[in-house]
Formats: sequence, structure tokens, C-alpha cells
Amino acid sequence: MHVYKFPFDVQRCNITFKSIMHADNEIKLVYNKNNESMTNLTRSMMWNQYEWMFEDLTSTNKSSIMYPHQTAVVYTITMRRRSDLYIANFICPVLFFLVLDLASFLIPDAGGEKLSFKVTVLLAVTVLQLILNDILPSSSNKVPLIAIYCIGIFTLMLLSLLETIVMMYLIEKDSAAHHNETDEEQNLSVNCGDKWCKANFHSCVRGKKSSDCASVCDESADETQSVTEERSNNKLTDVPLGLEQVSDELREIGKTISLLIGNRKEEKSGYWAKMVKKINKAFFIFYVTTVTVFLSVLVSLWTS
Repeated sequence: MHVYKFPFDVQRCNITFKSIMHADNEIKLVYNKNNESMTNLTRSMMWNQYEWMFEDLTSTNKSSIMYPHQTAVVYTITMRRRSDLYIANFICPVLFFLVLDLASFLIPDAGGEKLSFKVTVLLAVTVLQLILNDILPSSSNKVPLIAIYCIGIFTLMLLSLLETIVMMYLIEKDSAAHHNETDEEQNLSVNCGDKWCKANFHSCVRGKKSSDCASVCDESADETQSVTEERSNNKLTDVPLGLEQVSDELREIGKTISLLIGNRKEEKSGYWAKMVKKINKAFFIFYVTTVTVFLSVLVSLWTS
């Protein structure tokens, strides 16, 4: 039995009649050469056809190779399988699951709903594969097209699931980088509450007074301002003017570098989110194109 095009397969059975002992001059086999009349007569006599549908009946005669004086009559019966039940119970459900997998691209990647949905659809296709193992005849020289159909759709869904896992990893990586930047900013704000405190701390370091440095961020605003004025007077008398200018220039350079690093971190924090959108768009186009080509080739092979 050839089930390559199952469940759209057509089977042909040959029935041969001949005499083993008698030659053509002793017994002559006569057959009806009108194939159409034989087909109509056979169809009218068949009450129940069940899974198979009778197509036609043809008859021919041929001579035996081993016994050239003996003629054989060959009747060929053509039957077509009824495919409606298999389409409704197997092919359409698998196709519906594929449509659901395509619709899952509308679910955001941020949560775990998309991943769990794809896993559920993949498990449903796996159950249908077990059903296919029960309904598919095992006698076949080639892999049936319906098995290729099921394996192909399963592979596409598996690729879609892997793509979702990778996208969730990239989103998690982006959010982790954003949390790290937030923690760094909070640590900086805790160590030195505002810009005024930072400026006093730098002034304290230049004045080389460790006792003042320890109390800069803990004293009240008025007390810190008085300490700053006293330290400024000491600096005017102790620190040379050239060193003060160099210190101011270094402070400006430090601010510039901090701004550049901050901008770079802001760009880096949203980098993977942008990449996820681009990858999702490219993969969706690839997915739809592959599904269209795959189904078109299968339909052409089934109907040929």
C-alpha cells in the first residue's frame, strides 16, 4: 500500500485471471472491453464503501511470458481514500495551533505569559503526533507527506519557542543593567546628599583636613557653611593660586567625564530592548514566509 499522499492517496489493486493447464486453443477467456459500463455496474452493486470510495474498474488482457499460448485477463480496481475525517480530526487542528503560534507574537515578551502559551501549544501538537502514529499505516516506502507536515510545523513552533527564550534573556539582561545603574546612583546620593556637599568635600580634600572631611555630610547646612568659609580663608592664605586653578580645571574635566559616562549608560540601558524589537520583527517576517512556502509546497505535492 502506497501511503505517501495519505490521506489523499489512491490505491490500485490488480486481479488476474488465467488458466494454468489449458492453452488459448482449449479455453478462451473473454472480458468486457467497455470499462465505463463495468465501472457503473460495479458502483451500482456496491452498497457500502466506508473509508474507501470506488473510482473505476478497467480490464485488459496480456500474454504470459513463460507460457506464450496462454492469455491472462487483468482487472484493475481503483479506490480513493475518504479524507474528510482526517482533515477535520488532524490536519485542521494542527493548522489552528500554527495560527495560534503566529498570534502569540502579539503577546509582550516582558512577562512569562508568552513563553507558557508557546509551550502549551507545542505540547498540544505533540499529542496530535501520537494520534498520527495510531492512524497512519506503517507499510510505506517513503515518509508520508502528513508526517512531514506535522514534523515541519513542530519544528517551526520549536524555533519560535527558542526565539522567545532568547528575547526574554535579552530583556532580562537589559533590566538588570538598568537596576545596576539605579543602585549606583542611589549609592552616590547616600554617600553625598547633594551637589553642595560634594563641593565641600572636594574643598576639604584640597585643604587636607581629615577631621573636617568626616563631618562635612553630617553637619547642618549652617554649620557646614561656616566651616567652609573658615576653610576657604585658610586656602587663600596657604594654597597657591596656580594649584587652585588646576584643581578647578580637574573638577570641570571630572564633571564632563561623568556626563559622558552617564549618557553612555543611558544609551546602553535601552540597547537590548531596541534589539529585541528588531529581532522580533525580522523573525516574524521569516516565520510567516517559511510557513507560507512550506504549506504551499505540501499542498502542491498532495494535489499532484
